Amino acid sequence: MSGNKKRDGIVLTPEQLKSRRQRNVAIGLAVGFIVLLFYAVTIAKLGPGVLRRPM
Repeated sequence: MSGNKKRDGIVLTPEQLKSRRQRNVAIGLAVGFIVLLFYAVTIAKLGPGVLRRPM
């Protein structure tokens, strides 16, 4: 494989690249929200006593 070879394949337009970026950001935010939601629900189910345990 030569480093001088041009990449063949699909070339996206600037609009498609912008759309892809926006979709990736939305998916990332949704995953982050779900993670925080699961964390909050877990802490709520365990109760506040789990944070006051001796180390």
